[in-house]
Amino acid sequence: MRIEDFNTLPDDEAAAALRACVGIDSWVHVLTVGRPYDDPAHLLATARAQAATWTPAEVEGALADHPRIGERPTGSGAAADHSRTEQGGLDPADADLAERLRAGNLAYEERFGRIYLVRAKGRSGEELLALLEQRLGNDPATELAVTKEQLAEIALLRLTDLVEDATVTA
Repeated sequence: MRIEDFNTLPDDEAAAALRACVGIDSWVHVLTVGRPYDDPAHLLATARAQAATWTPAEVEGALADHPRIGERPTGSGAAADHSRTEQGGLDPADADLAERLRAGNLAYEERFGRIYLVRAKGRSGEELLALLEQRLGNDPATELAVTKEQLAEIALLRLTDLVEDATVTA
């Protein structure tokens, strides 16, 4: 949609569109009440700044909307549609990669107590696996910071897709 259309959506519709980008109420609220935006770049700059304020609890809560890397979302709605598209670089016929991702996801969850989240859009399955293996070596505080950064990248890419003439990239 055009930024002008986003600016004039009823609050509940704007909030629903933003929630499909990331399920963090403070982010959705700030972006909704911050309207109108002059242009997509203004909206994205505000979104990026607000993402920097996310708490660990907000990040953890938002992970519930994301499937494991290598698993297709089973739900419906905009967030599930985003996830299906974003994981398009994974070849569902590659059984070896699927098994390695499954094992890596389990190791990650055992180590950090949450799902492995990574910006999948534009990355191959091998890249996603390499990042997973690399991140398993992080300490918990570093990994939480990386997870927050990845969640912000995902949210900003989704927001860019939402506002069709967005010229600023995440």
